[in-house]
Amino acid sequence: MESETDNEPLAEELARALAAPAAETVWARAGTEVTWDRLRAEVAALEEDFAARGIGPGSAVAVRMTPSFSYLWTVLALWSRGAQVVLVDPRSTRAEVDRMLALCAPGHLIDSGDAGAVRVEFRDTCASRITARPEGRAARTAHALIQFTSGSTGHPKAIGRTAASLLAELDRFAALPEMPRAGERVLLGNSLTHSFGLLGGVLHALRASATLLFAPDARPRTLLTTLAEQRAHVLFGVPFHFELLTRVSAPVPLPDLRLAVSGGEALRVEVYERFEERYGVRIGQAYGMTETGIAAVDLAGAHRPPVVGLPAPGMELDVRAGELYIRTDASPYAYAEGGAADRYADGWLRTHDRCRIDANGVLSLHGRTDALVVVGGLKVDLREVELALAAHPDVTEVVVLFENAIEAFVGVRGGTAARDLQDWCRERLSLYKVPRRFEVAPAIPRTSNGKLLRDRDALVARMGAAVPSGATA
Repeated sequence: MESETDNEPLAEELARALAAPAAETVWARAGTEVTWDRLRAEVAALEEDFAARGIGPGSAVAVRMTPSFSYLWTVLALWSRGAQVVLVDPRSTRAEVDRMLALCAPGHLIDSGDAGAVRVEFRDTCASRITARPEGRAARTAHALIQFTSGSTGHPKAIGRTAASLLAELDRFAALPEMPRAGERVLLGNSLTHSFGLLGGVLHALRASATLLFAPDARPRTLLTTLAEQRAHVLFGVPFHFELLTRVSAPVPLPDLRLAVSGGEALRVEVYERFEERYGVRIGQAYGMTETGIAAVDLAGAHRPPVVGLPAPGMELDVRAGELYIRTDASPYAYAEGGAADRYADGWLRTHDRCRIDANGVLSLHGRTDALVVVGGLKVDLREVELALAAHPDVTEVVVLFENAIEAFVGVRGGTAARDLQDWCRERLSLYKVPRRFEVAPAIPRTSNGKLLRDRDALVARMGAAVPSGATA
């Protein structure tokens, strides 16, 4: 491990950001209002508590807490103490938590409830317990932050970010003129344990002296009411949030909203168009990965999906055989046992995202390289099947997977049945591309950061008994 001072620049930056605004200025608002003076007091009190427990430079602390002000105070206080923060999503199961703790071996765990049972809705405050782990040890790496990939296709991998990496990403956000400014109100819907929500949302707002807003739940009417009543200038979310807002009956105007940015998953062009029609604002996009942070942006929504914009300031992208690679100074994988040797080599991270970069340097995404499968000797792009099903008027979301045969997991409304979807596909796809099996439900389960789940066994278990569509080839 490098010297204990590696995280000092992050602690110093946080101290500057915390000290800047006036005491009674509002830092964040949810069910209650939190001033910057209270933010400073809460962080200072936690710093004192952590110091008494021996938590400081070189310490590794896992944090698994309900989304809340309490959670944010905790993370800020740990970084202010120079500790390495290991973020564990609150919706992780006990088995998942145990695997992450075994991999990272943090000396302390700050937890706010039983694994897998914590609400994902934002609370103002939550109780937590700090447990010293006898089997834990000091930080094994010089990273300030350890995160985990979403695990949509397998077990999560530990991603490490140094203090310098985090500050460089904050500088990239600050260089984008559309980002929230001092005094603006930002409704943040993204997960607080993942990169865009934590850095582009919380830490950028802290640095810019913007006010954060949190909705009590993700119901469409609640989101819209919060945006309108709090007169939000900016909305950050995932495609799911924007799709919900396009479904609200009798939408209210949002005259203060100037910026709406989606990240984390492909945005459907239909949602992009309907949102602008309803609210007069184009949805911008922020493309990145846990491994790299923000990589490409079109915050103003100048381009329609699948375009995601220009490389973020300071980011270098490359296209090799139609696949996107991103330049990084070092491997993002914190531990050899948690990395992926086929993903990083010679300073370049392989994304597995199919893409094009036009003559102006604008990036568009076109599915995954690992979505290509062979059926009867013929190649099938599973994304093509997904798009065909997504065009059905009663389909709200869809995941298509391949394991011995093509299978479709479909969220529907209006009582649409598997046979209806099979007939729809047969009219639009070659027979060998039509799924041989459908699972139909009102919604598809999602991962902890809002992405559609893509683990077949988990989908089958959580969506119920499958309805076979019959042979298609």
